Amino acid sequence: MRALLTIGRIVIIIATNIILSIIALLSLLVEKDGRTYFWAGSSWSKMTLKICRVEVRVRGIDNIVPDGAYIFVTNHASMFDIPAIMSVLPRVRIMFKKELSYVPLWGWALKWGHHILVDRAKGSKAMKSLDRAAAAIKTGGSVILFAEGTRSRDGKLQPFKRGAFTLAAKSGVPIVPIAINGSFKILPKGSFDIRPNPIELVMEKPIDTSNIATREEEIALMNRVRTIIEREYREDIS
Repeated sequence: MRALLTIGRIVIIIATNIILSIIALLSLLVEKDGRTYFWAGSSWSKMTLKICRVEVRVRGIDNIVPDGAYIFVTNHASMFDIPAIMSVLPRVRIMFKKELSYVPLWGWALKWGHHILVDRAKGSKAMKSLDRAAAAIKTGGSVILFAEGTRSRDGKLQPFKRGAFTLAAKSGVPIVPIAINGSFKILPKGSFDIRPNPIELVMEKPIDTSNIATREEEIALMNRVRTIIEREYREDIS
């Protein structure tokens, strides 16, 4: 019975994704401010969470200014992390790997829209991606980065990668650590069995990055942010 329920939820989510991705793509032809584009992403997130009976709780939202520009740095344990974030921060931009841009409709909406494509290849391509991201962030708005680089396979906090912190140094935008709690239990990596469970977002105070200038300072910032997220992280909050 639960398997049929999961299949039904997935079908509805895919159908909703298709419709809202088309709306997002069409909006790019007539709007430059992204109003409808971000509305489509926020609506998809809220509908996905509602369909799967996932409640999102937030602590620390008063630590940020609604129209401020931030680099939100989080852990990543489930595919539900993105809708949870986008349901609370509707105009946040996602830094996504270029492979996702090949996905029909949804990936195209990411590529041609207001989100930021990153080439994770080593060397000059990766650095150019960070330069483009830094330039985009300086024009305004906030971005979300998953510091582990990929979803955790066991629910444990993984080592962080330097990309988010190099980006912070290049842009000078404050970092806001966010611990995403409870999402691993909903849908672990490699599983298709959706199990309703609450998600908690713990937003910490912004960290100034305007004086980050060296590799050593980036690493120190990375370790500081990881320690903050590790302190607040819980695999299960049910």
